[in-house]
Amino acid sequence: MASSEMMTSREKGRGGGGEEEENMAAWLLGIKTLKIQLYHLPPLGPNDVKVCIKALGICGSDVHHFTTMRCANFMVKKPMVIGHECAGIIQEIGSEVKSLAVGDRVALEPGISCQRCNLCRDGRYNLCPQMKFFGSPPTNGSLANKVVHPANLCFKLPENVSLEEGAMCEPLSVGVHACRRAKVGPETNVLIMGSGPIGLITLLAARAFGAPRVVIVDVDNRRLSLAQNLGADETIQVSTDVQDVGAEVEKIQNAMGSGIDVSFDCVGYNKTMSTALNATHSGGRVCLIGLALREMTVPLTPAAAREVDVIGIFRYRNTWPLCIEFLRTGKIDVKPLITHRFGFSQHEVEEAFETSAAGGNAIKVMFKL
Repeated sequence: MASSEMMTSREKGRGGGGEEEENMAAWLLGIKTLKIQLYHLPPLGPNDVKVCIKALGICGSDVHHFTTMRCANFMVKKPMVIGHECAGIIQEIGSEVKSLAVGDRVALEPGISCQRCNLCRDGRYNLCPQMKFFGSPPTNGSLANKVVHPANLCFKLPENVSLEEGAMCEPLSVGVHACRRAKVGPETNVLIMGSGPIGLITLLAARAFGAPRVVIVDVDNRRLSLAQNLGADETIQVSTDVQDVGAEVEKIQNAMGSGIDVSFDCVGYNKTMSTALNATHSGGRVCLIGLALREMTVPLTPAAAREVDVIGIFRYRNTWPLCIEFLRTGKIDVKPLITHRFGFSQHEVEEAFETSAAGGNAIKVMFKL
């Protein structure tokens, strides 16, 4: 063995040896301004792993940051590495890491909670006020050659699950968490408002949880066609006019053919939430996933009088193992959602974000690093 290739058995196991190439990342510098620049990683802790990122999807929150420098209450105030839906290959492991090895293919859960507050102790770590989440200001994201991340937030992928599918565990987790919160099962008829990426993911999750009938609603016929191809029982095109809610609710209820047990609003506008509240049968549940508006005006009192429960959704918790199992068994196929692929060059990063921001026929835009 040549001297440059030699390393001790410990170095082999820990990924040591040799000089590393520079780590580059996509930095958000201003509105619609991204630049690939050097990214110095934090030191590897004993319970951390260093991961070479190989697949990363663009999320709606990434697009909000790209186009407005903010998403909901999170404002980008200084240059930030963007991105959080990712998977890669472990290059190095910390001294205390036993569950993973160099060369393992992993999907990364992007949020690091404090593990000390009452919410974390309660198991609701997704609500931790000290959460450090990839690509959510001020925390740097993962559209980079390499990242350092806690080993317990890296989940090994089975051989038949690709790195792209691993990256899709992040958006899939939103749908899985929503279905858990809404108690979707084999007797749950589901209405989904919005057939964008999260609406379509929620459709796949609801089916995996056993929902016998799913109706999906959108203003865009192209996206409704994809929803139909993914297994929606009925698709309904609606308007953006709030005056049409009454007539559209009747149309939705007729399409379902029986009571709507759970409605998922994957958009978060006055009209979509009003439609969901009115369409859901008495005693049902409305799950708000989409957070397009900070405040809404909706008919809450009539819904409360019918004991329609409103359930909030914020990210996810403890979802990666189930998502990976759904993908491994083929119970969920996320591949049709990946509509565009780009490499990791300055031009391609800019084009990818412009493509995702433009909407149109773009569902999930994926980087292959």
